[in-house]
Amino acid sequence: MSDEQAVETPPEQAASAPRPVAPRPPRRGPGLFTVVVLPALLTLSAVAGFLALTGGLPGDEDTAGTPQDDAAGGVNATYGPWLRRSAEACSVVTPSFLAAQIDQLTGFSDESTASGEQGIAAFTAAGWRTWGRDDDGNGHSSPHDPADAIMALGRQDCSLARKITELRTDGTVNGDLVDLTLAAYAAGADAVADAGKVPAGARTYLGEVKSRLATYADFDREDPSGGAAPANAILAAPTTTLTVTSPYGSRKHPLTGVTKLHTGIDFGAPQGAQVSAARDGRVVFAAPTKAYGNRVVVDHGLIDGKRLETTYSHLSLLEVTAGQTVRTGAPVGRVGSTGLSTGPHLHFEVIYDGYYTDPQPWLAPSG
Repeated sequence: MSDEQAVETPPEQAASAPRPVAPRPPRRGPGLFTVVVLPALLTLSAVAGFLALTGGLPGDEDTAGTPQDDAAGGVNATYGPWLRRSAEACSVVTPSFLAAQIDQLTGFSDESTASGEQGIAAFTAAGWRTWGRDDDGNGHSSPHDPADAIMALGRQDCSLARKITELRTDGTVNGDLVDLTLAAYAAGADAVADAGKVPAGARTYLGEVKSRLATYADFDREDPSGGAAPANAILAAPTTTLTVTSPYGSRKHPLTGVTKLHTGIDFGAPQGAQVSAARDGRVVFAAPTKAYGNRVVVDHGLIDGKRLETTYSHLSLLEVTAGQTVRTGAPVGRVGSTGLSTGPHLHFEVIYDGYYTDPQPWLAPSG
């Protein structure tokens, strides 16, 4: 936004004929205007000038840009939950992966480019027709809507990751899945397949994105405030036994080999065992997914002013539908091994205020 500049009108030229000069009145001492009013006006003018130059008094900055509203890398904190949700689409993509990619593409700027790329994720019109959706439910899908753009980029990246995973499984390509996926974004999956590795044309892009990953590492971790559970555990056991086969925390995925946050707890249980709602709530998702297999998400409302959700994944059978209300202990599905899974188990997550958090402190002891 440009600043308006005041333009001074040049003084009128004096008439060539001499003007009669009025006699000056007798000189008197300074009046009330000179002593009181004029200094006050000068002071106000100086203050106004200072505020115009500095943008306001200290402590009166626009709250939208204050540090407490920023997250990793100075990015608006409201992007965090969307980055995490978008990364759920597959095991290769992480929140920091998406954030670093957006940083390299646009620096999180929403300005359109001469080549037709739009929004923070730099989607072309054709790309948006393929990947864009109204993910935040505001009634329209737009690459200029950060939530829609982040989710669309995750879908595009995960689609590439699936192609690359298949190519690596077939032995067509070799290398790290993250590197190969980023290369496919930059140069296309066919170029990666032809090279059998990261092609030369994608190395600069790959290096620029990976150099930014550490800046956004906080997005891969749980709620920076700790995501503390209430003093009394408020979730019932989702299975009859709570034998932990893989805890919450950073781990190397047994199938993809990618090290990232294991966003929940894996409970060992036999195929077909009952999986139950951990608390009263409303089912907001119940459908098959690529990575999580058959997955159920239950919204339990607000706890201490923050939204609490639980998820149940790799189910062999779904026993609820989206929109359904469930009570604590009600069946939501059966233990299985659908999606990216090495055997029957329940992957159980707790999402508090948009962040994954360790489910263990939330769970009351079983039976």
